[in-house]
Order: sequence, then structure tokens, then C-alpha cells
Amino acid sequence: MANERLDLDKPLWDLNNFVGRWKYFAWMTDFRTCIEPESELLAAKKLCEQYRLGKEPADTTREQVIYAKKLYESAFHPDTGELQNVFGRMSFQVPGGMAITGAMLQFYRTTQAVVFWQWVNQSFNALVNYTNRNANSPITTYQLGAAYVSATAAAMITAIGCKSYWQKRASPLMARYVPFAAVAAANCANIPLMRQNEIKSGVDLIDEDGRKLAKSKLAAVKGISQVVISRIIMCAPGMLILPPIMERLEKYAWMQKIKPLHGPIQILMCGVSLTFMVPTACALFPQNCSIKTSTLQRWEPENYELLKKNCEAGEIPRYLYFNKGL
Repeated sequence: MANERLDLDKPLWDLNNFVGRWKYFAWMTDFRTCIEPESELLAAKKLCEQYRLGKEPADTTREQVIYAKKLYESAFHPDTGELQNVFGRMSFQVPGGMAITGAMLQFYRTTQAVVFWQWVNQSFNALVNYTNRNANSPITTYQLGAAYVSATAAAMITAIGCKSYWQKRASPLMARYVPFAAVAAANCANIPLMRQNEIKSGVDLIDEDGRKLAKSKLAAVKGISQVVISRIIMCAPGMLILPPIMERLEKYAWMQKIKPLHGPIQILMCGVSLTFMVPTACALFPQNCSIKTSTLQRWEPENYELLKKNCEAGEIPRYLYFNKGL
């Protein structure tokens, strides 16, 4: 190993600016990590634990430690340290998202197809939202079911409503935007419902040293709002730019001859879009959100009192931090 040891609890890039966050999330959401077997992931976790204690094998290289850190952060939950379901990881957003988004964009002409693919998409989204939640705020099976049903219903109602309206009053191109309208509406319902306990009970707030000092409902609302915006932006380029491109391409004679390939072509283009947009959307806002203690004092006096109680021996920090989830 090189003389300079890595601090595995710190990122390899500066997360205080967008470029640093983009590089980090492009590294952490690398979809190639999804094919790593569970044994490799557990070995990576073990190596990280050994390295923190200075007990890693003598022939361990710096590159091996960095790759172990990458596997750990892509596959294990940051709050609990538990191995995440592979289909719910952010690193699965590109292969999973490209297949479902491409199918939604391709099969939009019939109501049955719209309903089916919106159901598939919301099932996938529910799994992703649950997997990447703030795990310090547990959610019951009933709440999970209510969130899933509500989000799926919101997606289907929006999709069917837009399809019916645009089919009668708008151009064929507008019908291609039905999936995006449905996805945006569903995200606005799915994510807050899936993480409703954070809004009801608040999320843990920590200082720069990692000490839990208070809770905040406003912080939960802020974090969840940022996640909703990020998720919509993540899928927006592919779902907004691809429809006019496909509308134009499908008019060419050579495209008419390869109709069975229209779906795979859209899936491939969605994959290209998501490869760039997954890290971009994740990097829009800092992972560790901040909230001013003066905000607590003004809007959540009971939580500010808890903060004062926990800071009796020292000065009250100006900012507190929390994990917003992904």
C-alpha cells in the first residue's frame, strides 16, 4: 500500500460542487457493478472494514481498496449497511430504466399498453424509492402498499386522461408525451408517500462531527422535494427529446422496413440518455442536505428545544445535516 492511507468515510471527490458530485455519482452508479456476484460485494465490504482497522491483507493495493469502496457504496445502504436489492440500486437505473422507458415510449398507442407499462414502471419506482429511502425512518407494510397503489393510480389516471385528451385535440406527436406526463405525476405521489414517515416524524439532524442533535419535518420535506425534482429531471431528456426524433425517423422508408427494431432503438437511445442523466440528476443537490438551525427555531420550536438540550455543553451549530436519500 502507498504511505498515504485513504479515509473510506470521505468521498474521493469534493461533493460541495456539482462537478465533484457528478464524478462521484458516475463512479458510484456504474451499472457494471450490478453484475458483480454477492460474494464479491460481501468481500468488498469485509475489505473496507479491515482497511478501516488497518488490518487489510499485506498485499492489498490502493486500487483494490478504491474498487472495494465503489462496490460497497453502490450496493449497500448508507444508513444501515445492509446489502440492497440489485433491482432497487441506483446503479441499476440505467439498465432497468432504459428497458422500461423505451417500452413506454414505444407502446403508447393503446390504452392497455399504456396502463401495463405504467404499472411496470411504478412497480420499479416503488422498489427504487424503498431501497434508497432514509432508513432511519421505518415504514410499515400498510404504508408501503398505500404508497404503491396511490402512485400507480396517479400514473394511470394521468396517462389515460392525457391520452384521451390529446388523442382528440392534439397532434400524434403529443400522444408520445403521455408517458412523461404520467411518470412526472407518479413521482410527485410515489416518493412522498413511500417516505411519509420522514414527513410525519422528521429526519435525524447531525452536526459536522456526526452527532445526532435533533429531528426535523421541514428537513424531510426539503430532502424529498429535491429527490422528486431529481427523478423527473433524470428521465426528462429521454422522454422529451426522443419522441420528436422517433416521429421524424419513422417517416423514412428505411425505418418503415425495420419496424420490429423501433423498440430496441428507443431502448438503446434511452440507455445513452440515462447513462449521463443518472449521475447528473443525483448530483443536482448535495447528498447530505443542510438546514439552518434558525429555521428550526422559527418553524419547529419543539425540535429547536431538543437541539438546545443536546447542545448544553457547547455552542449551537449554525447548520445541521441529514441524508436526503436518492
